[in-house]
Amino acid sequence: MLLARQSTQNVWEIISDEIIPCKILMGFADGALVLVKLGNNQEILELEQAKYWVMGLVETYLTHGAITPEWVEKEQEKVEQWRQEITAKSLDLTRRQLELETQKEQLQELEGKLNNKE
Repeated sequence: MLLARQSTQNVWEIISDEIIPCKILMGFADGALVLVKLGNNQEILELEQAKYWVMGLVETYLTHGAITPEWVEKEQEKVEQWRQEITAKSLDLTRRQLELETQKEQLQELEGKLNNKE
């Protein structure tokens, strides 16, 4: 049963109970947490115990001193950059929406003028 899927290097998305049949016999106990490499047809290509991967996450993010003020500052800068990008996209969408509304009103005016001439 798949629990999550890696979308980018440090980003995982939770998935809802996707089951993939496994034809590889690796000797893992029921309930073992493993990393799976999937092929294009959702077939399992590789299985690996997740212990060292999880311990790497703990060491990187959860041990004393792992989250430094510098790391927090970098993350805040990333968040601010994303916020600015989203704000710019929102403003662009608002501008486009106003342009479309203006064009719609102009078309309605032209249609009204054409209907009055007939």
